[in-house]
Amino acid sequence: MAHYEKFESALIHGGVYGDKFTGAVNVPIYQTSTFEQEGLGQHKGWEYARTGNPTRHAVETLIAELEQGKAGFAFSSGMASITAVLSLFQSGDRIIISKNVYGGTFRVLDKIFRNFGISYAFEDTTDLNSLKERLTEDVKAILIESPANPLLTVTDIAGIATIAKEKGILTIVDNTFMTPYLQRPLELGADIVVHSATKYLGGHSDLIAGLVVVNTEELAEHLGFIQNATGGILAPFDSFLLVRGIKTLGVRMDRHVENALNVAKYLRNHEGVKKVYYPGFADAQGYEINQKQAKNGGAMISFELKEKYNINKFFSSLRLIALAESLGGVESLVCHPSTMTHASIPEEKRQEIGISDALIRLSIGIEGIEDLLFDLEQAIAESEG
Repeated sequence: MAHYEKFESALIHGGVYGDKFTGAVNVPIYQTSTFEQEGLGQHKGWEYARTGNPTRHAVETLIAELEQGKAGFAFSSGMASITAVLSLFQSGDRIIISKNVYGGTFRVLDKIFRNFGISYAFEDTTDLNSLKERLTEDVKAILIESPANPLLTVTDIAGIATIAKEKGILTIVDNTFMTPYLQRPLELGADIVVHSATKYLGGHSDLIAGLVVVNTEELAEHLGFIQNATGGILAPFDSFLLVRGIKTLGVRMDRHVENALNVAKYLRNHEGVKKVYYPGFADAQGYEINQKQAKNGGAMISFELKEKYNINKFFSSLRLIALAESLGGVESLVCHPSTMTHASIPEEKRQEIGISDALIRLSIGIEGIEDLLFDLEQAIAESEG
C-alpha cells in the first residue's frame, strides 16, 4: 500500500489503486453483468454487478477516503444520489432545504417525494437562530448547499450540524460546488455528503454520475440496501472515467479558482455590472464562515448586468464561453438559472429567493484568463442597449 499524507496524493493513490492481478496502475473496467461462482454461496466477493462491481467499488472507496467517511456509494447521476438519500425517510417526515438550492433537488421533493408523504420547507439556513425555531418534531433532516446554487450564499455547516445533533436529525450537505479538495463537510459534523460527480469530480463534461458518502455504519448499511434495491448504480465505464477525473482534481481546482477570482474582480469593476455574487470577496455574505470551513471561494460566480444591457444579446455574443447546462468542466460555461437550472422552481418562489430573470451564472474553466476576460468584455459591450 502506498504511503502518503497529502490530499493531492490521495487523489491519485487513494481508494483502490491499480490491479493486483496484472499490476496495471489503473483499475480496469470490469465490463460484466455477473460473476461466476465456484459453488452455492462460494464467490470471490462479487455476485451481480448491480450489487457490486470492482470498478465502481474503486470510485466508492476513493470518495469515502477523500471525504473521510465510513462508506461511499456511486450512482448514475447526481439526482439519483439525491433520490437515494431522500429514500432514507418515510411518510410524515419533513426535510428542511436551503432557500436557494438546485432546481432538481426542489423538483424531486416537490413532484415525487411529496406524493409519498415526505414534505419539505424552504428556510434561510444562514440564520441559525431562526432555523432552530422552525425545527418541528416532524423535521428529520436539514439539506443544505454551501455555497448554494445559484446565489452562492454560505451556510455554517458546523453550526447546522450542531443544531441537528441536538434535535437528533440528519445534516445532509451537497458539496458539488466545492468538492472535497476545497471543503469536507463530514469533518465539520455533517452526516451525509452528496456530489453531482458530473461536475468538478469528473471534470471533463463527459460523464453523468452521483456520489454519496456517509459517516456511520448504520447509514452505510441503510443506503447500501437502497442502492442495491433501487438499482440506480454507476456503470463500470463511467466509474473508470470518474476515477481518472478525480486524479487531476487538485491541479484543476487550483486553476479554476485562480481564474474565477480574476473574473469576479473584473466583473465587479465593470461599469455594466450591477452585482456580483462570489464568496471569495471579503465583503460577501458568509465570507468569514466560508474561510473557516472551505479552502477558498470556489470557481462559481453569479452576476447581474445593469438594466440597459440586453441579457439575450449577451448570451448570443459569447464566442468562447458556452451557453449550456451544468458546470465544473474544464471549459467555461454560462447559464440563465431562471430558465435553465432553476426553471422548475415557481416564478414567485424564485423572485422571493432572489433568483431574478437578470441573474447569470458562470462556471469558470481552466482556459487562459486573457481569453476569458476578452470574451466577457466583448459580449457585455455587444449587449449594451
